Amino acid sequence: MTGSLTAVTGASGAVGGRVARRLARTGVPVRLLGRDPARLPDLPGADRAPAAAYGDGEAMRRALDGAHTLFLVSAHESPDRVREHTTAIDAAVAVGVERIVYVSFQGAAPDATFTFARDHWHTEAQLRTAGVRHTFLRDNWYLAGLPAMTGADGVLRGPGGDGRMAAVAHEDIADAAAAVLLDGSFGHDGRTYDLTGPEAFTLAEAAEELSRATGRPVTYVPETRAEAYASRAGYGAEDWELAGWVTSYEAIANGELAAVSDAVPTLTGHPATGFAQFLARNPASYRHLLPDA
Repeated sequence: MTGSLTAVTGASGAVGGRVARRLARTGVPVRLLGRDPARLPDLPGADRAPAAAYGDGEAMRRALDGAHTLFLVSAHESPDRVREHTTAIDAAVAVGVERIVYVSFQGAAPDATFTFARDHWHTEAQLRTAGVRHTFLRDNWYLAGLPAMTGADGVLRGPGGDGRMAAVAHEDIADAAAAVLLDGSFGHDGRTYDLTGPEAFTLAEAAEELSRATGRPVTYVPETRAEAYASRAGYGAEDWELAGWVTSYEAIANGELAAVSDAVPTLTGHPATGFAQFLARNPASYRHLLPDA
């Protein structure tokens, strides 16, 4: 694939930005896409496309013209996300993009408990019939999300029950994605990779790990569905967004995120990052939980 242009969407974000940096370091041609070009990173050898929203087919065609491969980070959650993805895919096919690597979600299915995972399934279905080479990277929960969703009161709450999840680090996702994108063979075509951490753990165990890292008590409070909706009612979110938040925990309770995959070590050549290791490397992620915060 040497010399072939790779377009990276969401290049100012947590996943797309990391992938773009990894590709740029290798010297392959990279084009950075984002809704706000001013926020795109300044990377050696990379060019920035004009503003391109997924739902704007004409803008996406201009941004993707000349690209061989598209790294498609899923759009921000919205009621129109599947349509936005479809428009972006159609634009890529129209200008001759040959390969799309899509960031999906573990357990994507038309009847997934997590409502946003259903969007991913419909996007995957579109890609399977688009006549383009494709690979799906199905991420588990992000490790970074666990401290972020823990309140300053030291409480992680949600209807996750005693279910387990194999949460994964952004760095591991980016390493795996870069390995797939840089492989010029056809070996990843039609493949689906579940990107997970090295073990599955409960939310109560996550709270225990946060307690060790912060030096203060952090607890997990399991909620019923009604309690979960009530505790989040004050955020002013729309019904579809609230449903996504609540069902993400319910997917854990139902065991839909418990499977541990060897995809990260297989693709990257290094072990996947565990939660304790993540916290040791990223103390800023739990700064709001420290006793003197």
